[in-house]
Amino acid sequence: MEGLLVGSVILLIIGAGILSARLFCYRKQVNHMLSELRILEQEETNLLLTSAVKIGKTQELISSVNRILEKSRSSTEKTARENRSYRESITSISHDIRTPLTSARGYMQMLQNENVTGEKRCAYAHIVERRLDDLTGLLDQLFLYARMEAGEESFVMEEVNAGNLFAETLSLFYEDFSERACEPEIFVEPEPCYIRADRVALERIFENLIKNALVHGTGAYRMALKTQKEDGREKVVVRIANATDSIEAADIPRIFDRFYTSDTSRSRKRTGLGLAIVKELTECMGGTVRAGLEKERFFVEAEFPGMGKEARKAAERS
Repeated sequence: MEGLLVGSVILLIIGAGILSARLFCYRKQVNHMLSELRILEQEETNLLLTSAVKIGKTQELISSVNRILEKSRSSTEKTARENRSYRESITSISHDIRTPLTSARGYMQMLQNENVTGEKRCAYAHIVERRLDDLTGLLDQLFLYARMEAGEESFVMEEVNAGNLFAETLSLFYEDFSERACEPEIFVEPEPCYIRADRVALERIFENLIKNALVHGTGAYRMALKTQKEDGREKVVVRIANATDSIEAADIPRIFDRFYTSDTSRSRKRTGLGLAIVKELTECMGGTVRAGLEKERFFVEAEFPGMGKEARKAAERS
């Protein structure tokens, strides 16, 4: 009996020793964690928690905390990038609004000069009108993108002859090309090219593509709309290309990002919404868009599902 009692006491002592040792390890680990958490709390750091003693549940806890820290850090970095982009966007938009207003104001002041008469007065008035048109176009782009971001932009899908609409849109820019003393190379599919689209949105896509070429292009303008077949399916492809000295290969992955602009020149800075709107509208109508550089020419290409011959004939009869 005494032997059993002594054995039990020895086992209790051993158990208490093991328990004390484990409690000591846990306490050491917790103190280590608290120390590191205090560092993380007091200063910005990329450190993660470490484990001085590898003990099952404690290690799991440390891993969980580290995962939370990594997610928090990623979220913070994303917010910082978005805030930086937002500030740059506001600066760019402010510049774009101020530029035509300043120009228009200058020419309006010259129009008040009694010595300005005849052809000069007409020319100045025309410039003022163009600058105000630029401002109106910019505000339209901003409002359109805001509506799309909020999911408030609606589309009226119908059969549209994309070739005719493209030719009509191009005719609006003849004066712009004349001012640059260049004649663009133009090809429009002679056969009717029907697609299902919102006519207003499609016209906006064409306008933005042409304006982008005029802003960033230095010549050698090529503008084409043609039909192609792929895997037995017809598609309508719009391709705008131009020589450029402001767009590089590094810009291509971000060229459709909102507010992105490759041109850092203050005199030519733009909000960078034009191609972002092209991408949004094209995809909303079931199309795709891509951009690239080929033989020192920058191009943007938008593709839309074609309606095919039978659908075209039906659309022409209606």
